[in-house]
Amino acid sequence: MPARLLIATTNSAKLAEYRLLLARYPLELISLRDAGIERAPAETGATFQENALIKARYYFDAARIPVLADDGGLEVDALGGAPGVNSHRWLGPEADDAMLAEEIVRRMAEVPQGRRTARIRCALALRYDRGGAAAEHVVEAAIEGVIAVQVYRPVRVGFPYRAVLYLPQRRCYLAELGEAEEARIGQRRTAVERAGPYLQEIAGMQSVG
Repeated sequence: MPARLLIATTNSAKLAEYRLLLARYPLELISLRDAGIERAPAETGATFQENALIKARYYFDAARIPVLADDGGLEVDALGGAPGVNSHRWLGPEADDAMLAEEIVRRMAEVPQGRRTARIRCALALRYDRGGAAAEHVVEAAIEGVIAVQVYRPVRVGFPYRAVLYLPQRRCYLAELGEAEEARIGQRRTAVERAGPYLQEIAGMQSVG
């Protein structure tokens, strides 16, 4: 039977992207809803890597099956790396995706072109059982660009910062590429590729029984 891997996210758009990115692996992808898990850990880490591990450990303890968890967000150099680990909580719980995108553009309004560099970063953590001992791995990837002078619309639910990250080498916003192309070149694709040996290990260890 296929190996099971819990994708630890409540973001339906992110879950769909992982289903696309992981299609080549012999894995049965399980959502938090499938696993009946409603609670979430406090993301108290100071880095994306720490938060990804917090989530991977929490959901592994809850589900007792291999877990993939990630954390990520936008880093804007002219804003001192903000919003960073607070990307999704930056403006508080009432802020929607469009508000997050608009606030980035507003704060960058007076920043000259040469200082608008930014990136969307992803830290991906895997936790699983290896012969009775817990195995943990974290990989990281980013897609580089610059902050645009206006928001690309419509802002896709779940991915506010793709509407403000412009890719000079492609002469387009990240959000303009469409779901399949975004997944092909994005930071999660690179992170999944870097995690490939561990994903193969999970598949091999879990595929029997």
